[in-house]
Amino acid sequence: MTGTSQAWPHAPVRVGLVGAGPWARAVHARVLAAGPETLLTSVWARRPEAARETAAPYGAGVAATFEELLDGCEAVAFAVPPAVQAELAARAAKAGKALLLEKPIALDLPSAQRLVDAIDTAGVVSQLVLTNRYHPVTRQFLKAAQGLDAVGARSCCLNGAFLGGDFATPWRLEHGALLDLGPHILDLLDAALGPIARVRGAGDVRRWIELTCEHESGAVSQASLSGSVELERGITRVELFGRHPELVFDSGALDHEESWPVLRREFATAVRTAQSDTLDAQRGLYLQTLMAGAFES
Repeated sequence: MTGTSQAWPHAPVRVGLVGAGPWARAVHARVLAAGPETLLTSVWARRPEAARETAAPYGAGVAATFEELLDGCEAVAFAVPPAVQAELAARAAKAGKALLLEKPIALDLPSAQRLVDAIDTAGVVSQLVLTNRYHPVTRQFLKAAQGLDAVGARSCCLNGAFLGGDFATPWRLEHGALLDLGPHILDLLDAALGPIARVRGAGDVRRWIELTCEHESGAVSQASLSGSVELERGITRVELFGRHPELVFDSGALDHEESWPVLRREFATAVRTAQSDTLDAQRGLYLQTLMAGAFES
């Protein structure tokens, strides 16, 4: 489901898309072109033929250069590796464009900080594509979690993406589950149990890692992460425990198509009101800081 039954009272936000890989085609181009809140204006990618294939189904243009893409839009969506995103998104921010960013926002903490500094200096809107957070079921879970005095949690984010296929990309294979899956699970644990004060990691990021999080509330949570296990379908699960019945979030039965209209409308609303929501680049920097500290000695 990429449409919405709600009327949109503004002109659609003109969005340029950077990237033309599988995720750009499956999600970004399709969702942004569906409107009515957004209009996909053009696509720019390193491979022009891929950009043409991504843009063609929606009648969008193909930009010959990144600068040409910027000239024809008011917001930019990124579906490229983190190192590329961090560099180009900073340039887009300096050009005054709103940003729809993938996670992680950069490959390392210094690059993430430079990106956020550029966004803050420019005063532009930013938003993260944290898929689960836009789903109604996730929001119900997090709302229920706010009323609990949970003392601990266990969680996992597991799939076989690194074993082959469209998402066994070089940056994922090199940097592994921490950067790819870590933002999702750390964001959920932090939102459910309160701010994370410290993260300790163990294991091999390319095979399997365990994260132990100490929350400011005194709660302790654990997360198992791997992109290298054979599963019929990926698992993202969070279980909260305390002096209350167990509260569980399980993405296994979710239709993630329900997330995209919410994300699109909230991004467009942020652009039209010039006000970022809480799932912005600052949130991305916070998650990047947690990940950077996980394996520090």
